[in-house]
Amino acid sequence: MKRFFDILLSFLGLLILSPLLLILALITVCTSKGGVFFRGERVGRNGKPFKIFKFRSMVKDAEGHGKWNIGENDPRITKWGHFLRKTKLDELPQLINVFIGNMSMVGPRPELQVYIDMYTEKEKPILDLRPGITDWASMVNIAQYKAFTEAKDPDQAYVQVIRPLKLRLQLYYRYHHNLWMDLRILNWTVLKVIFRFKKLPKKVQAIVDDYNKEYHEQHPEEQH
Repeated sequence: MKRFFDILLSFLGLLILSPLLLILALITVCTSKGGVFFRGERVGRNGKPFKIFKFRSMVKDAEGHGKWNIGENDPRITKWGHFLRKTKLDELPQLINVFIGNMSMVGPRPELQVYIDMYTEKEKPILDLRPGITDWASMVNIAQYKAFTEAKDPDQAYVQVIRPLKLRLQLYYRYHHNLWMDLRILNWTVLKVIFRFKKLPKKVQAIVDDYNKEYHEQHPEEQH
């Protein structure tokens, strides 16, 4: 049922958004050197690697030079790329990944192998699922995007602050997901990205609050 849902939504998305995708592609290739897409290797279901599609937001061959996580002032990001990243439009080509079957509309965001290697036994069941375009953690990350991208060391900020909460939310999804939850996540994603909606569902907010409480207890020097 979930796979049928993914095929249907990704096909309709690619069809309906094709004029927008074409415009974004043309602007991408006309504003900087390089191809339309960034195709980076990520880890998918059962630990199988795959190539993820994104509109290219950085200079050509940028992934081989610099940090894995990208700060707001990273010189590798193009002017057009800043807009794509801020609006999340760079993620739209992942509808292709969903249609061909190595991603889902909703599921844990795909990671680099270096972060998969950090998984504990408790966290490994996350790999039982196809990675998705969006999930509960994505919405929390949208709220944290500015603080994360402006960090002096984005890699360190990701590992120490973003990733632990992300894993908690992904484990919650792993053991409670169903079609109704997927529909709710898609709805909340639209509210977050387009309308900048700030609230989260009560259960998700409770997980975030518990994490923040634990984090500040462990790092009292960071409280203002």
